Amino acid sequence: MNILAVETSTELCSAAILRGDELMVEEAVSENRHSELLMPMIERLLARSGLGIAGLDGFAFGQGPGAFTGIRIACGVVQGMAFASHKQVAAIPSLLALAEQANESRVLVALDARMNETYLAAYARDGRDWKVVVAPGVFAQGKLPALPARGWTAIGSGFESLPWLQGAWLGQVDRTIAGARPRAGAVARLGARAFARGLAVAPELAAPLYLRDKVALTIEERKARA
Repeated sequence: MNILAVETSTELCSAAILRGDELMVEEAVSENRHSELLMPMIERLLARSGLGIAGLDGFAFGQGPGAFTGIRIACGVVQGMAFASHKQVAAIPSLLALAEQANESRVLVALDARMNETYLAAYARDGRDWKVVVAPGVFAQGKLPALPARGWTAIGSGFESLPWLQGAWLGQVDRTIAGARPRAGAVARLGARAFARGLAVAPELAAPLYLRDKVALTIEERKARA
């Protein structure tokens, strides 16, 4: 299966083409240039792969949670190409992409959600696929979910930027992977599996996963948290 995937939910702008078992990737770290960088990346990947849009079986994108603008860029770009080529789309949670990158059997994923909160989820391997242990959500200090058992690997920017998250689940988290951001390569692999399981959708049904509808606290909310 030939899948074009994009992931722009963080400062990492990432695109990939999975051509059979071969993965081709273009990436760049940029805070505010995803809309400028993404299409040239895709064009280079299409040229390298020799596929062209017609040679793709479908598209996948990291649907978030993460940066609102980045998520919208990924969704809009993939929807546009899918509409034009009459192909389907696999919407892949960005937290699940990080779990896939960890290459472990039990993975706890946390991204910095700003406002002293974290986007968090937990997944366990189920063969080649993943079982959701904690569904993606927004969590604050003192309101974290419980984890079953031990042997968890932690990954994501939340563990690097939120001190109160680093000390959570003592005795259950064995290892923390630093510096990881969701990548299009993992989105492409997960997207191919989603297509194989019949989980891809028409482009108009592909939607971002925001988890919340605001990016900053009001003055009153900041005072209440002080």
